[in-house]
Amino acid sequence: MSDVENVQDLMAHAYAMELEASERYSEFADVMATHNNREVAELFAKLAKIEQLHAGQILSSMGWTQAPAPASGDYRWLGMERPETGDHTELHYLMTPWHALKIARVNEERAHQFFGEIARKAGSAEVRAAALEMESDEAEHVRLIDEWLARTPRPETDWAHDFDPPQYHD
Repeated sequence: MSDVENVQDLMAHAYAMELEASERYSEFADVMATHNNREVAELFAKLAKIEQLHAGQILSSMGWTQAPAPASGDYRWLGMERPETGDHTELHYLMTPWHALKIARVNEERAHQFFGEIARKAGSAEVRAAALEMESDEAEHVRLIDEWLARTPRPETDWAHDFDPPQYHD
């Protein structure tokens, strides 16, 4: 990525990713709460808090007292979606915690790949080292989600079947 020229730019990207992930998980929690899927809503709220903590850790490690401005006026990501941000189309009102964790795992894996790509294209040893550290952190997040998934029951094959679907009457 050509817009990551120094560690400050890299960490500004990392901060934006974590903050956006927190905001998206909060949105997901709200959607699930609206559909009375409290268990998944609580899990997304927990994931939002974890991502918010990661954002705070970045601010602290960089000695920043407020969010950094994007170096180039905006962030450029590797794909259409931000690396650690889930897509609203992945939600289903009957989804289970297992599904929520699968979304989180994909997001963490994309973040891992994002930092790996920056490390491979880095123009300086300092940026490469910082990107490799972030890549390692994201790999650890993937591992932790995998552990969480291993403890979470898989849904039944008919999990999306609503035995009492909503009815609309005039």
